Amino acid sequence: MSSLSEIRAEIDEMRVNSIKFGNYFDEILKISMPYLKKQFSSAEIQELLNSLRDFKGKSIQEYVDYFDKVYCQMVKRQYQMKTSPNYDKDLCKFIEDQDSQIKIVWGDCLHVLKRMKSESVHLIVTSPPYYNAREYAQWDNLNDYLADMRDILEECYRVLDNHRAFVFNIADVYDNDNIVTRATWGKRRIPLAAYFIKLFEDVGFTFVDDFIWDKGEVQTQRHKHESKPYPFYQYPVNCYEHILIFHKHRLDKTRYPCPICGCLKVNDNSQTEIGVQSWECKNEKCFQRSPAGRGKRFSLLSNMMQRHQTEDCEIPKQLIRKWRRDIVKFPPVIKINAKGENILGHTAPFPEDIPEMAVLFYSYPGEIVLDPFAGSFTTAIVAAKLGRIGVGIELNKHLFRESAIRRVKRMTQQMDLSGKRVKFAEYDLTYLPKVNRQKINKGEKQDKGGNINAIARKNA
Repeated sequence: MSSLSEIRAEIDEMRVNSIKFGNYFDEILKISMPYLKKQFSSAEIQELLNSLRDFKGKSIQEYVDYFDKVYCQMVKRQYQMKTSPNYDKDLCKFIEDQDSQIKIVWGDCLHVLKRMKSESVHLIVTSPPYYNAREYAQWDNLNDYLADMRDILEECYRVLDNHRAFVFNIADVYDNDNIVTRATWGKRRIPLAAYFIKLFEDVGFTFVDDFIWDKGEVQTQRHKHESKPYPFYQYPVNCYEHILIFHKHRLDKTRYPCPICGCLKVNDNSQTEIGVQSWECKNEKCFQRSPAGRGKRFSLLSNMMQRHQTEDCEIPKQLIRKWRRDIVKFPPVIKINAKGENILGHTAPFPEDIPEMAVLFYSYPGEIVLDPFAGSFTTAIVAAKLGRIGVGIELNKHLFRESAIRRVKRMTQQMDLSGKRVKFAEYDLTYLPKVNRQKINKGEKQDKGGNINAIARKNA
């Protein structure tokens, strides 16, 4: 005798098998149902069918694309529930809310990232605090700094969507790594870019490119050594930074629909590159087959790239020409005015050139762009200007909130005048206990539970 659950499952299956749409979805489902049953529960299949019910396409391709969209969303949700079951619902609702385009999150980025859903952002663009280069970014030694950065990069890898990019601006510094000695003679040039490339690769990213940002003629008179024109006295002044490009390619063996016929009758077809699974359509009724009878070959990455070859995704030719070579020249941000005042309120502002390139080269309109070290929130502002949702995470609320909010308000007002309505919103997680190895900043206090910025929060 069948159990009640088995009877319900049989009824659900009968209901699923009896559904007819009277359009091309019927053909997709007839061929794909055996594979849908392997991927989803009966309840999930019913949910998928309900999502398809009211769609009215004008062409077969529209039905194919819509089925692919709904299917991929459900597969993504499965993965998120498996890898981030305890995500912060309030935080994720704040990030996903379409009402505001600039999201300001105050708190330790490691805390914030750990509370986000897996593969929920489409691009990461940032410039981290350089090792001991500012009062607000101090570590006991280089090993502590790199350990903190690794923890953060591991979470960045998890929250970044699959087959997406991380654009990372970094420069070498001249300092003491405090590993061998703390004496003055321990100072040296520390190749942060080289260390970070290894960190990125260790956590799973693929190194793709290294743009050299030529910052132009330097103003300093140091490093000339004209009074000692002899060997070993000469060394250059630093006038460049790295803009490193990484891809995330998590090998995903999930079966995805053919972009031509929309069916799930596909076979795995090796990898197009490391971590990018390729598929070949085996539906004999597919609309595209080679002269030799081979089906359409595709990957999740190729589907994404080909479906976004639309006018609203086109990159301006001028920007393509600007970044055609891997040595790109543009000036750094001028933060000090003629009166010697810092007009940006931040000692290491981020030039708009970098997030502009990153957003237009590696994301699509309406997507989420994250900067885990937001500073003056340049990335979030630029993302909003370009029709994306910009999310910035910043630890130092007590240092930067006043100037950041002033800047964001000014930018949103300018966008309003140009006819582009943009709103911003804030979310505060500074009350959470400190988890990184970074030293407590001047002006901060830490309670017994490890909470910092308690006084700053009251006065903000």
